[in-house]
Amino acid sequence: MTIGAICNSEVITVQRDASVLQAAMLMRQYHVGDVVVVEDRKGLCVPIGILTDRDVVIEIVATELDCNVITAGDIMVANLTVVKDSAGVFETIQLMASKGVRRLPVVNNNGGLVGIVTLDDLLLLLAKELGSLTKLVTREQKNEAARRR
Repeated sequence: MTIGAICNSEVITVQRDASVLQAAMLMRQYHVGDVVVVEDRKGLCVPIGILTDRDVVIEIVATELDCNVITAGDIMVANLTVVKDSAGVFETIQLMASKGVRRLPVVNNNGGLVGIVTLDDLLLLLAKELGSLTKLVTREQKNEAARRR
């Protein structure tokens, strides 16, 4: 299974010049903990950074800066790690672990944004798969018991 098949394709995005207030309002409106900062490159929506609710609190609220003046581009995490949509789930998990990130924008071969995958998404997927495996063990035990009667 590729990460492109399971990622969330409804990504909340802002431009670099959006105010932090605008970004925070979008996070609240859509009940998400981040927005992906994007720019248009010849018609392609390319992720260039990410801004999280934690960034807003640590960089703006705790320092009492004006969230109407500071832009998403000013405080976004610009060393953005992305994952290609063709990557596998375990490859994605390894990338997240090695980079120490909880969220990864998912891009196509041209670098265009196609979705986002989060640690929470992967934990839910893995929990579901482990649940299926435990059902298999139980079913196998029942089948064996039935054969031996």
